[in-house]
Amino acid sequence: PLALIHNKHRQPLFCFCLSSSQTDADVNPKAYPLADATLTKTILDLVQQASNYKQLRKGANEATKTLNRGISEFIVMAADAEPLEIILHLPLLCEDKNVPYVFVRSKQALGRACGVSRPVIATSVTIKEGSQLKPQIQSVQMAIERLLV
Repeated sequence: PLALIHNKHRQPLFCFCLSSSQTDADVNPKAYPLADATLTKTILDLVQQASNYKQLRKGANEATKTLNRGISEFIVMAADAEPLEIILHLPLLCEDKNVPYVFVRSKQALGRACGVSRPVIATSVTIKEGSQLKPQIQSVQMAIERLLV
């Protein structure tokens, strides 16, 4: 949804909002497990940090490569990818490789968290020796595992 916000000079600014008005009925039921609002924020924050630490691969093709190479910590996909089938090979591959995966509602928000101006439908947080993000990555992995139970 678009929100109209004014800056200090009363000029309109448009902003994409993660609103709760988007119900689960709007989301493709194949997008499972879907992160709730608080987990989504945590995941997107970690994706942003991973991008800064060069521990991020953006896009479905890159995410597939990290899984095949065994260097993926976890996969994040956008539930509003159109058509969703273009990323539905990833959960199957994740289950084969025993890598946690999760859906967030918005490809636009995922793209922003990745530090690009385009929507991103899938991303992979990658393994790095001695990474300062290890504790956050482990806590997100555990949160994703809890969604699957």
